[in-house]
Amino acid sequence: MPSAFCLFPLQIADSSPQPAAIIPPSPSREFRGVWVASVANIDWPSKPGLNTSQQQAELITILDRAAKLKLNAVILQVRPGCDALYQSTYEPWSEFLTGQMGKPPAPYYDPLAFAVAEAHKRGLELHAWFNPYRARHPQGKSTIAPNHISKTHPELVKRYGKYLWLDPGEKAVQDYTVQVIMDVVNRYDIDGVHIDDYFYPYPEKDRRNKTIDFPDQISWQKYQQSGGRETRDDWRRENVNTLIQRLYQNIKTAKPWVKFGISPFGIWQPGFPKQIGNEKGFNAYQELYADSRKWLMNGWLDYLSPQLYWKIEQPQQSYPVLLNWWISQNTQARHIWPGIYTSRVGQNNSTAWPAKEIVYQIKTTQGHVGSDGNIHFSMKPLLQNRGGIADLLPQDVYHNPALVPASPWLDNTPPEKPQVSLEKDVTGTKTVLRWQPTGKQPVWLWVVQTKTGNEWNTNIVPTGQNSTLLNNNQVEDVAVSAVTRYGVQGTSAVVEIPQYQARKSNRMF
Repeated sequence: MPSAFCLFPLQIADSSPQPAAIIPPSPSREFRGVWVASVANIDWPSKPGLNTSQQQAELITILDRAAKLKLNAVILQVRPGCDALYQSTYEPWSEFLTGQMGKPPAPYYDPLAFAVAEAHKRGLELHAWFNPYRARHPQGKSTIAPNHISKTHPELVKRYGKYLWLDPGEKAVQDYTVQVIMDVVNRYDIDGVHIDDYFYPYPEKDRRNKTIDFPDQISWQKYQQSGGRETRDDWRRENVNTLIQRLYQNIKTAKPWVKFGISPFGIWQPGFPKQIGNEKGFNAYQELYADSRKWLMNGWLDYLSPQLYWKIEQPQQSYPVLLNWWISQNTQARHIWPGIYTSRVGQNNSTAWPAKEIVYQIKTTQGHVGSDGNIHFSMKPLLQNRGGIADLLPQDVYHNPALVPASPWLDNTPPEKPQVSLEKDVTGTKTVLRWQPTGKQPVWLWVVQTKTGNEWNTNIVPTGQNSTLLNNNQVEDVAVSAVTRYGVQGTSAVVEIPQYQARKSNRMF
């Protein structure tokens, strides 16, 4: 049977002087992330105990919505409390997944492996989100599994209010947390490791409304007996600092392209900057022992996403004022991608925000040099289109697709120009554009751009896609370039569309 396509000769950008002179515009660069929380079934799964097909269908819906909104990253919570939403030899299956701690999904599958594969099919980054110290959430109702750390190493676990918490002052806890996270880094093709604002726990109160001190007397005494001279507060902060530094170093040694991100409480300390006051009297530096500015200034992370969960016009905690301050502290030129409180949109209470507030916050970020992205908390309002937010985002601020900003401190080597060819069907009405990688640098995404008149249209496609149909017979030129896992874009291969050039020549006579 004769082929429906005939092959044009290979045409690469530098095969003739004219196409080589054509330079397509650089695609937009912006991190567009969303948190998908599993704790208490906030986002996924919608409730515990769903079967495998139901869990997978919900996850596909989330990823499809993220892609439709032109987001480019999903931050999936895989360890809400020393449990796992993936196959682990260290920790039991999460009850938020199956309804019973330690019980695997049925029929069996690995949710994280599934999430990574499906995200990558859609050109989305998948960051694995861990809680480093929480060992049990109050929403956990099932029997604790025998292989949970509270059973296997009870000496490392403290009851604090309604929670179980690992003691950050124990070196064995640091070792264990690093081991658990690195197990995921080594076994899964994730794009990032993410931890949020929970370090030492948020203060709990007793029945007399008095703040309970964290019960770390044993580890504190060990430190003192070893000759330690720091105050207890400074010692606690240094315990967290040590974990952050170790995680960053271990991740970079194993897989340097895997980004390490932290989303701390949005205010480092009240009074920084001067006009920023206490948010309900809270100080994360003093109460969570989180010295987030130090992590940023020492470059112990690839991106910082301070949770700027306040409105633009809220003077004591103004979004743009805080954003400016964090940018000013970024001496190592890491990424600043603030968290925004999208879940406030459309709530039926006095604290609800209009969807436009989120749009204005994103525009504020886009207008600041030194910050190039946001993370939405959380996925649910985008799925439910609360207040029309899912309609507004692509119309207003996410109109065009965007690449995740590059991380040149990790690697700045551009990929090679791809090899590009054209095929057309026998009718001559449709053209198939095909491309293949060249060189040794692995390709993570493709940027495919078409030019009609003076307008360029940009598409970002996953590495598994190597062709596209050019239906528009007015397309004059096509450019294809590769992007690495570090976000570095290579030189475009530019091809003229032969039938367009032929029509143009005919019109000249």
